[in-house]
Amino acid sequence: MPPTYFPPRATSEDPRGNWAHREPSEAGFDPSRLAAALQFAIDTEIDLPTDVSLIVGRNDTPPYNTILGPTKPRGPAGGVVIRDGYLIAEWGQPDRVDMTFSATKSYLSTTVGLAQDRGLLGSMDERVCERIHDGGFDSDHNSKITWKHLLQQTSEWQGTLFDRPDTVDHNRSVTGTSASSGEAQLRKGDVRELRTPGTFYEYNDVRVNRLGLCALRIWKEPLPDVLRREIMDPIGASPGWAWHPYENSWVDVDGVRMPSVPGGAHWGGGLFISALDHARFGLLMLNRGQWNGRPLLSDSWITEATTPSEVNDRYGYMWWLNTDRQLYSHAPETAFAAHGAGGNAVYIDPEHDLVIVTRWAGDRSEVVNRILAALT
Repeated sequence: MPPTYFPPRATSEDPRGNWAHREPSEAGFDPSRLAAALQFAIDTEIDLPTDVSLIVGRNDTPPYNTILGPTKPRGPAGGVVIRDGYLIAEWGQPDRVDMTFSATKSYLSTTVGLAQDRGLLGSMDERVCERIHDGGFDSDHNSKITWKHLLQQTSEWQGTLFDRPDTVDHNRSVTGTSASSGEAQLRKGDVRELRTPGTFYEYNDVRVNRLGLCALRIWKEPLPDVLRREIMDPIGASPGWAWHPYENSWVDVDGVRMPSVPGGAHWGGGLFISALDHARFGLLMLNRGQWNGRPLLSDSWITEATTPSEVNDRYGYMWWLNTDRQLYSHAPETAFAAHGAGGNAVYIDPEHDLVIVTRWAGDRSEVVNRILAALT
């Protein structure tokens, strides 16, 4: 069943958008168990400093540990539970705009999907070098890279972008498949031999940012403007969100200087957004790209974006997938999520008509599991 309700437009005066509530019991939850799940989320807030700038780039070796984009002190653990479109529960400060780290990647992926929907791109199996002619895909190795490779983080793109070489994230391990699997105890940042594009998964923010630059060159306008016009304004998001570039990521696009935005906050920047606006985005994905009867993103793109990669079956087009229930043990395999450092998540569950947003959760998977366990 699609959501039966879509919230009114949010404004600067009312960033909550007068979102209609339903009581937990009316929405199919056991109130006491749901309350206990939310209290768990509050009690297990992630152990990170309030000053997020202290953790940005901290795992990189000099000179690549410097901050390139803006940061913002974080708020408390928070989030929302949405069912059938209605606001069922909330905790923390859900209307507070916060950094969201790699949850930004799912928004970046969406701008590529929009480009395909609007006829600016063809198949994701097309080689990037067929449309992007800025030198980044000229080498024999990079010329084999497809859009799908970039989206699934299997591109093995080689180069330097915005003063960061791809090697800075070699052997990086993030939830899913360890990049150094099979390697001899290589550390993050140790240079390794590159594989054939499409055969090896590695969570690599330099390559993600290369996808962002490619998408900018396809759209020929800043991706935040694209996202605002095509998605965020139509779903009634508040005007408080922003997608920040690095100080050195301004590029020339057909003679116009434009910002190329990153797919996270590895070196600062990225998407700054509230839990409530995250929830609107999640509700759009839950409703297969339609918002209150208006198609914004194609159903076919959402299917493609949530199809497991052959190299990492827990990853699609910058969406985390619950294959074999490895991410959320109590959730159906059809669930998928945007994930970011700091316990940030936008969990989407078509089977239960459910969207859950977590901010600064010490164990976001367990928060979601406990909320699901409260369903009657």
